[in-house]
Amino acid sequence: IRFFYLHVLKWTSFDVPITIPKKRQKIPELLTRKEVSRLLIACDNPKHRMLLTLCYGCGLRVSELVKVKVTHIDGERSLLRVEQGKGNIDRIVIIAPSLLKQLREYWKNFRSPEWLFPSAWGWKDHISVTAAQRIFGKAKRRSGISKKGGIHSLRHAYETHQLEQGLPIYHLQKM
Repeated sequence: IRFFYLHVLKWTSFDVPITIPKKRQKIPELLTRKEVSRLLIACDNPKHRMLLTLCYGCGLRVSELVKVKVTHIDGERSLLRVEQGKGNIDRIVIIAPSLLKQLREYWKNFRSPEWLFPSAWGWKDHISVTAAQRIFGKAKRRSGISKKGGIHSLRHAYETHQLEQGLPIYHLQKM
């Protein structure tokens, strides 16, 4: 609207306040531990399974997940560096020993030089957000899970399961 008045109609100024209605937000239905397990087992492709396992195991956003580089994993300290996450903030996430073992096995088999999850079109770029969402959708259908929610529901499940195991909320907020 502002562009129309200033550039099309050539008004010199436009100071009319515009109220934009907020979008309704829906929280996805929470996945149980058994459902997450079924979802991961439903992935035939090891790359896809590792993608969803890392998403759940570290509570990553899909945009953070697809941009993980091999160099972001600190195996000695069991840490994952997330660069430029939401709000362009870097953060460190703890990697569970079992997940670190799986990541090592995955890397031995795929040996990607830069991206942990390279694009299907070559090593030079990472997998797209859309591809990761499709992978989740396919695994969800194959596992018979009918709950609402996309790949972000793995992040919600991670957070909830961490709280259920007794992790203090302020530690979770920092992670």
